[in-house]
Amino acid sequence: MFNNYDIPYMNPYMQCSNYGMDFSQEGLALALNLMQEAVQDERHEELLYDYLISVAPTQEEKDIITSNRNDERNHRRWFRDAYRYYTGENIDAKDGHDFKRPASYLEGISNAVFGELNAMEKYRYIREGLPERFFRDTVFRILTDEMKHATKYNYILSKNALSNK
Repeated sequence: MFNNYDIPYMNPYMQCSNYGMDFSQEGLALALNLMQEAVQDERHEELLYDYLISVAPTQEEKDIITSNRNDERNHRRWFRDAYRYYTGENIDAKDGHDFKRPASYLEGISNAVFGELNAMEKYRYIREGLPERFFRDTVFRILTDEMKHATKYNYILSKNALSNK
């Protein structure tokens, strides 16, 4: 069966009701600035997750982190697409040379939890500033992915804490 969960909607230009008329130019400007940051943040998270995958102690944990990493790649692409839609410009992602490995696997997982939670704080402002429903819904999907990721990382932390007792 074909399903395409990594494309929120097939047509971003679909006509909608007056939903989204409650935005301001200041809110949109803030959203655009935060989208630039989000693209860089998502790249940083992807590099962290690549490292965590390489050191994860079980296949289950590797699979969880891989799924989250793949979502982050989609998020980066969606933010770039939205930014290009509104500005006509591309966001250039940094290459990640500033990435620093965490001291341990569990420190990396802990960093991932807080990275996801911090992203949610930022992405709420992005969502609020966007005038089109399509992009607001896309950011809502990203927000719920970030919640899911934080929960999965907390599962990994709990599982490791119990196994260390």
